[in-house]
Amino acid sequence: MKVLLFSDIHHDLRALETLMATPADLYIAVGDLTNWGRGLEECGRIMKPHGDKVWVLPGNHESARQIADFCAAFGFRDFHEQAWQAGRHWMAGLGYSNPTPFNTPGEYSEAELARRLEKFAGLAPLVLVCHCPPVATNLDRIGPNRHGGSSAVKTFLDRHPPEYFFCGHIHECGGVETRLGQTVAVNLGKKGYLLELT
Repeated sequence: MKVLLFSDIHHDLRALETLMATPADLYIAVGDLTNWGRGLEECGRIMKPHGDKVWVLPGNHESARQIADFCAAFGFRDFHEQAWQAGRHWMAGLGYSNPTPFNTPGEYSEAELARRLEKFAGLAPLVLVCHCPPVATNLDRIGPNRHGGSSAVKTFLDRHPPEYFFCGHIHECGGVETRLGQTVAVNLGKKGYLLELT
């Protein structure tokens, strides 16, 4: 099974068209298709030919309600706080970010992120997909000695290491792939990542 994951399109319709033209069995949009929730309809029209093969998370630029309505309107699947099986793997998704300086619509406190992640503990083998990266890693650097990720996501990954972890949110790290212990971890960015699951 080929799964194409991508994040932080921010209404770059040309990038989205390129991604949607890439052959895959599933497409996972890992948040921030838009800026401040504006332009979802245009994104939806580009993604619509793939219908229910598209799974969508809200980033910090969209609310959970906006993404739920978007998925219902275009026949996509709402991935926020959901877990399901793809072959032998569990796929689990959580949108939103930790608090930002910008007061965007899709932000949770660290305690809320931790609470919502806990439902995925014990799922194995796990592909965990979050909009927000873990703090103090190669996936959340915003400058020298500056990090913008989540302590709750980091704690969950330390306690319940998935086989794969995918995120977005921190644009400076788009395309970065690293290992966090035994976990293959990727900050996706708008170019995306094609995951092949056996």
